[in-house]
Amino acid sequence: MSNSRRKFIKDFSIISSGIIASSVLYAHEDHFHGLPESTNTATPEVIGHGDFKYKVHADWGKLDAKQYPIINCHAMVQTKDGNLHALCDGIRNNFLVYDKDGKLLRSWGTEFTGAHGLEVFEENGKEYFIVVDGGWAVRNDKGRASREQGRVVKISTDGKLIFSIGHPVTVGAYEAGWRFQPCDAAVAKNGDIYIADGYGSNWVLQYNKLGQFIRKFGGNTDPDTNARLKSSHGISIDYRDPENPKLVVSSRSENKLKVFTMDGKFLHNIEVPGAYLGQAVFHGDYAYAGVCWSKDKGTGKRLSNSGFVTILDKNNKVISNPGGSEPKYENDKLVPIYQTTKTFRHVHDVCVAKDGSIFALQWNSGGAYPIKLEKI
Repeated sequence: MSNSRRKFIKDFSIISSGIIASSVLYAHEDHFHGLPESTNTATPEVIGHGDFKYKVHADWGKLDAKQYPIINCHAMVQTKDGNLHALCDGIRNNFLVYDKDGKLLRSWGTEFTGAHGLEVFEENGKEYFIVVDGGWAVRNDKGRASREQGRVVKISTDGKLIFSIGHPVTVGAYEAGWRFQPCDAAVAKNGDIYIADGYGSNWVLQYNKLGQFIRKFGGNTDPDTNARLKSSHGISIDYRDPENPKLVVSSRSENKLKVFTMDGKFLHNIEVPGAYLGQAVFHGDYAYAGVCWSKDKGTGKRLSNSGFVTILDKNNKVISNPGGSEPKYENDKLVPIYQTTKTFRHVHDVCVAKDGSIFALQWNSGGAYPIKLEKI
């Protein structure tokens, strides 16, 4: 083992110490129960509703699974150069980097066995990633995960580790025994980092740009009962009103997005009945989210091997459900939405490209690569 490799392992073994400076990275759901026997391949030519209809390109990101095996593709972001960076869990290929046409440019990373959330942001003219490892560690090619401590790291886009945020107990934010298994992170324009601890203790944790703790809110025992979260699975910042940005957090088990001020005061819910949705991804006036499970239309039971994409307008009304039912409102309330096609299985997250295309990333879907939805 090289000296640099030993140093990397040592650096990451001190994860509980708060913030860790280092050098170079070598280029769950409730939890994973192994790969399904087969993957649905039947896709309709066009899905969606109204002005948001899409042609499905199921083979856009497909690779040779023997050369580039993956377990789950959890998230994707687009960098300024137009390239798309997909984050995958498992013991290899944590990052797959594509050009806009789906050509693989490179793959790298073996350290994020529980890779789950990804955020790209700019600081002093340079792009960085926040990588969230949710702690459901997939340590072999069988797809089974073991529950471990999660971690959040800031890295450069070429894999250099800037710092790592340790367990919140080290800064007095958590009590002994509270689990830390974060799902997602968002970065504000001032550099503050917000972490959604959706597989752990459900708090949203706010840190400054140096990784120093500021506050927490929204957890299982938040004094404001409206603010409490159940599976805080995704987090993002809504800048559609530039003078009044808001923090939007998925409370996935409740089929809701919860809206907070930037200092953690609860404002209101966005109800999306029937949809177990993750991070809200904002693009222009619209919000897009992956739906990891659908409910049965008749019984309201959560369905296995289900999922679709949902799109909301600037008034937070659902206007299209690619792969799902046409949205309808009665007395200003959304009628429960549900899956209608077999296009997807467990849409974990979406990436909305500069041209308006949507990329769907799926969990527990037989090692499925990113699917492109081309807007028509």
